[in-house]
Amino acid sequence: MPIDAVKAVAAEPRTAGIRWDRKDVQLYHLGLGAGVPATDPGELRYTLESRLHVLPTFATVAGAGKAVAGVVSLTGIDIALASVLHGAQSVRVHRPIPVEGRAVQSGRVAAVYDKGSAAVIVLRTEAADDDGPLWTNESQIFVRGEGGFGGERGPSTGFALPAVAPDHTVERHVREDQALLYRLSGDWNPLHADPDFAAQAGFDRPILHGLCTYGMTVKAVADTVLDGDVSRIRACSTRFAGVAFPGETLRIDMWAADTRAVVTVSAVERGGAPVLDSTLVEYS
Repeated sequence: MPIDAVKAVAAEPRTAGIRWDRKDVQLYHLGLGAGVPATDPGELRYTLESRLHVLPTFATVAGAGKAVAGVVSLTGIDIALASVLHGAQSVRVHRPIPVEGRAVQSGRVAAVYDKGSAAVIVLRTEAADDDGPLWTNESQIFVRGEGGFGGERGPSTGFALPAVAPDHTVERHVREDQALLYRLSGDWNPLHADPDFAAQAGFDRPILHGLCTYGMTVKAVADTVLDGDVSRIRACSTRFAGVAFPGETLRIDMWAADTRAVVTVSAVERGGAPVLDSTLVEYS
């Protein structure tokens, strides 16, 4: 059996030291489309070392994180990379991420769920430095064709939207080369660069990384709702409802309250096709 759920969950956590510096942070932000306009004071907080702050979603790539591609080599899991899709993601930061740092990161398979036509592998990663916990990531990885093994179905990550018009709507353009730039932060899955590999996975061209769309969305919330103060963000979660392609325009709808924003993302050129749903940004 390609996935041995019991063996995968029982495996010892994988622990490794990671490090990052301002260039890693700047590259990540640029991969999200930051820096447009280049001299805008708000954008300089993402691109200029003397003003730099760190978007919490950087936790998904710190130390060249590669949860989606790395899942194929975990204990108890023997699957093809082309069958893997990112289903959902959450990040909780325990304090602002420093511009430069070292940490110990520990990751494990927290659960394996049976969705019938697919299996869902839940990867949980925690990082801490000398001052204590930094962040906790949780990735839900869908593996097509590997369900039906009789396991628990698992909880739903979806929720209903407010029954009123959004408080804010912004649009963000995805550059043609954005996936090529974003992958330099550590996710080398050829699905995002190689047309032949994308065709094997059922797409007519390479798609944008789901985590790139996720980071773009959280940045949009920070810039629109929080006046760019990323230090206020405590947690952010999303469900990948569809795909985005380089060259498209993303419509980001936000319902903002005192301590959280509910968000959806859709592709304008494809008639509002869903890209992210059940997205929540929590802040102070």
